[in-house]
Amino acid sequence: MLKVGDRLPVFEVKNQDGKTVVDSDFAGKKLVIFFYPQANTPTCTVEACNLNDHLQNLREEGFELIGISADSVKKQKTFHTKFGFQYDLLADENREIIEKFGVWQQKKTFGKTYMGIVRTTFIFNEEGICVRVIDKVKSKEAAQQILKKN
Repeated sequence: MLKVGDRLPVFEVKNQDGKTVVDSDFAGKKLVIFFYPQANTPTCTVEACNLNDHLQNLREEGFELIGISADSVKKQKTFHTKFGFQYDLLADENREIIEKFGVWQQKKTFGKTYMGIVRTTFIFNEEGICVRVIDKVKSKEAAQQILKKN
C-alpha cells in the first residue's frame, strides 16, 4: 500500500461525467483521495455524504477532494447525481489506480474471503507527496478524520 513519503502515482481516468482527469490536474494543490468499495452502498454513501457535507471545511484548509472506486462512469454518475456531490468521483474500472495505491486487497466478511477495495484515504501535499494515510476510516467521521491535526 502507498505510504507516507510516497509520490502521487501517475493516473488518467474518467470522472462521473466521462471527462478525463489526470494526476497533473492537482499539481501545486493539497489533495485528498478516498477509495471506497462500491457506489450507492450504505457505508460508502455515509462516507461520501459526510465528505460532501464538510467540503467547505476541507476547501478552507486548501484541500481538493476526489473519490475513487472500480464502478463504471454510469454508476458513478448515478451516485454523484443522487446525492449532489460537489467533487469528482473517478471510475477506475480497470483498477489501475486502485492497484497503484495498493488498496485492492484480500478482505473477509462473515467468514467469506474475497478481493476488494479496502476503504482508505490518502492525503497529499502541494508537492504531490503523501503526508497521511487513514486506513481505519470511520464513514460517519471521514471529514473530521482528514481535518484532525496530528
